[in-house]
Amino acid sequence: MTVTLADGTVRTEQWRLLTSLLDPAAHPATELVDLYHQRWQSETTYFSVKATVPDGRVLRSRSLTGLDQEVYALLTTYQALIRAAADTACTRRGLDMDRISLTVLQTTAADTVTTATGILPPAGPAKLVGTIGRAVLDALHPALHPARHRHRVKARTRKNPTSKYGPNAGQHPTTSQNYTVHTTVTFFENGLSNRSRT
Repeated sequence: MTVTLADGTVRTEQWRLLTSLLDPAAHPATELVDLYHQRWQSETTYFSVKATVPDGRVLRSRSLTGLDQEVYALLTTYQALIRAAADTACTRRGLDMDRISLTVLQTTAADTVTTATGILPPAGPAKLVGTIGRAVLDALHPALHPARHRHRVKARTRKNPTSKYGPNAGQHPTTSQNYTVHTTVTFFENGLSNRSRT
């Protein structure tokens, strides 16, 4: 697999997909690769609840009851933000939730609560898209091909106990970029030969 970033950086890696789905007509390799990347959306959710929503703060409670309360508060906040995103996405036909920024959702919600502005509509009934929804629509991520989701292009690394980013410093672009992916798929119908153990 070769990934070419907009700034000309090229990365080529060999990926091996082990699967029991052997019928290429029923389960094309490109679909399996896409499903693998979609699997990482669950990891994004965990990261959002663990790091983005708390904004770098750690749980402070020193009792199990207090920890339960903090965790439920995080989950409730995340659910409220995603509900606001889903309501906003419903107002535009074909708007993919992947284009909605959790950071914009969270920042706008915090600003709205902190300043107590834009909470109630100026007049008339409340609309589905309020202050938060309008901010989200003004800051959508770029549109992607409708059948594809953003692919994970940054390799996972072993966690460093002293720094979250130290081992990867300078290895990846600091801003997101458009990229193209060229994939060559090879089927091994009889499996792979055993590796030498010497």
